[in-house]
Amino acid sequence: MDRQTLRDWVHRFNEHGPDGLRDIRSKGHPPKLSKDQLIALAEFVEIGPDRAVHGVVRWRRIDLQKIVLERFGVDYHERTIGKVLKQIGFSHISARPHHPAQDERVIESFKQTSR
Repeated sequence: MDRQTLRDWVHRFNEHGPDGLRDIRSKGHPPKLSKDQLIALAEFVEIGPDRAVHGVVRWRRIDLQKIVLERFGVDYHERTIGKVLKQIGFSHISARPHHPAQDERVIESFKQTSR
């Protein structure tokens, strides 16, 4: 242990008692997006992309990264966009592809004839 550390502990104990020896947790960096902006982002993600306007059929993090930069002026890393999405209640779920022309009768007949 360093002499300066012990000295700091003694001063903290003398000023605040035993509670002064507890570690003071840092609050971290303030969020770049306000609560109103997070709500707007959640609504935007919930609505989903317009293929004609956005050129995609589902949101990817890299697409949302560009949208956040354009709308709010905040440049997040792609991985951080995923953390923000999780923070506002979204999770990564991929839907299984479903061909629109599939007929339930065809599926049932396949199930009956296959071994």
